[in-house]
Amino acid sequence: MLIFLKIPVDIASNTSYTITRKINNEIGGICDMDRKTVTNVILGKEVDCVPAGFWFHFPAEQHSGDAAVQAHLDLAKAIDLDMLKIMTESLMPYGDIRCAADWKKLKPFTRQSPFIVEQIDLMKRVCDKLGDDKALLATVHGVWASMFHIFNGPDCYEERRDALAATLREDRDAFRHGLDVVTDGLSLLIDEMKTTGIHGFYYAALGGEANMLSREEFDEVIKPCEIRLLREAKDENHFVMLHMCKDHLDLTRYADYPCDAVNWGIYSDNISLEEGRKLFAGKTILGGLDDRDGVLVHGTKEQIERRVAELMDEMKGYPFILGADCTLPTDIPYDNIRAAIEATRKHAR
Repeated sequence: MLIFLKIPVDIASNTSYTITRKINNEIGGICDMDRKTVTNVILGKEVDCVPAGFWFHFPAEQHSGDAAVQAHLDLAKAIDLDMLKIMTESLMPYGDIRCAADWKKLKPFTRQSPFIVEQIDLMKRVCDKLGDDKALLATVHGVWASMFHIFNGPDCYEERRDALAATLREDRDAFRHGLDVVTDGLSLLIDEMKTTGIHGFYYAALGGEANMLSREEFDEVIKPCEIRLLREAKDENHFVMLHMCKDHLDLTRYADYPCDAVNWGIYSDNISLEEGRKLFAGKTILGGLDDRDGVLVHGTKEQIERRVAELMDEMKGYPFILGADCTLPTDIPYDNIRAAIEATRKHAR
């Protein structure tokens, strides 16, 4: 039976270290929760533990440069997460797409494109500081998300996503040109990310909302690009976690995606964990807790512990990582996250 131990370390000092957390629990078990063990859980291998992974967007002043690096190091030092997702806010640039035909004007990205250079710099610096102790995930904003960033910028997705879908229907050839440029750019980004020291990818997929794109539009236009990128990302040294974002999703669209772990919003009018176990059979599931409301955000330590215990009972015998539907509020108290992680120790299986 494995449990987790929080060990304070001076990460900011850049001192080389390797920590394997081992501690006897109340019945004499040994916890050996190192990065390799976390990776084994993600790959669906049998281990007697439940890792935890939580993340949130840092404040705007910590989105880039030294401040972004330090924000990740401070988080790693403050909360002993078993995995750390590197939050990359350098997005594909907002472009001059006023109508569907404008997608034909989109020019190819290169390895020197600012959004690639800035993301790689951040990842290298974070990975160099943290080393191999924690499982480090690179965030990849998927093809539909990146198309939206070019079309509208990072905000107002719910209000403007149908306008993006309209450009697909108005001029599919032009849209496909833009999509090919975006996909090729993300391919370059993924290739560069593999040089930074990350251990896996967190691919954030948008576009699966049942009431936006038809199944035919999704399967014919979006899906082939995403499958290409996931196949390029996944190799013997890098796992892939697929995050399916937003509410009212048709998750069957993603059932055959090549990935190792999946995450979606069970509190956002989507299928339950139990239903997800059937749909994504053989894949590790990350989640269980609400990211915007509920016990993790507003509950007491006791309420959080009870909910985590319920989740671990529900997912017993199935590869599972405790997490949330999506990114947590930026101002969530760290004590709440610690309480959730500590609850996995008390209820170790």
